[in-house]
Amino acid sequence: MPQTMLLAKIEQELASFPAAETKIANYVLKHPELVPTMTTKQLAEQANASQSSIVRFCKRLGLESFPKLKLALAKELTRKEAYINSASLLETDDSPPILFQKVSSLNQMALDMATKAMNEQAFTEAVEQMVKAKKIAFFGVGGSFTSCIDGQYKFMRLGFHSLASGDYHQMIPFITMMDEQDVVICMSTSGNTKEVLDIADYAKERNVKLIGITASSRSALTRKAAVSLLIPDIEVQQRIGSIASRTSQLNVIDALYVSVFHRIGSDLLDAFDASRKKTEEKRK
Repeated sequence: MPQTMLLAKIEQELASFPAAETKIANYVLKHPELVPTMTTKQLAEQANASQSSIVRFCKRLGLESFPKLKLALAKELTRKEAYINSASLLETDDSPPILFQKVSSLNQMALDMATKAMNEQAFTEAVEQMVKAKKIAFFGVGGSFTSCIDGQYKFMRLGFHSLASGDYHQMIPFITMMDEQDVVICMSTSGNTKEVLDIADYAKERNVKLIGITASSRSALTRKAAVSLLIPDIEVQQRIGSIASRTSQLNVIDALYVSVFHRIGSDLLDAFDASRKKTEEKRK
């Protein structure tokens, strides 16, 4: 069964489902964006059906289990024009709890799709370059800048001289003082943001290692970067905020942080312990 036909298949076969499974089908059709964040028990309660009925419902659709249904549904939703974080969200009469579930669902979709978007060889190469660096700079504008701040904080904790900026004039002198083994990480969901590309060009001019984090494998940033780390492409132009892309960027930053720590962490344990003890003093 093609992944993009799941909801259509449920609607087409609605009349053939037993009574209990019909309740489940109706709930899935009415709230498809909520189901990927639910447990079997939660869906059973919401649809007024049993958990065993959910298992039978999934198998009737040709899916082995409820997690398989959730993943298939999440993938289908990301291909639709009406994304959860589109501006049209503001025109609905959803309650705050429903909107919380929708945002949670969107973020979960981004994380579920992360491993398929990421190239393992590229990620490994990015880690190797970062381990060798002394300075690491993070550059992004708009929603991407918040992810840069997280990156700067994490790698500062690992002992790197790091900077996060969305200001071209602040980033240029920092890159000028970098050596060839240092790393500039540029973040842009589209991969075509002018300010980001200008910084990428200057990093290349200075022969500094350039890593791009973007959702587009065909973007200008991907072409310029020595290493390109791809995130799921599930944003739309008319949106109320960079919700899924920010989650995806932060996920990549976390993975890079843990990977680099795994390589050099044994030399940092004493410093981590001293830092923890000092911060705990403020909690007393």
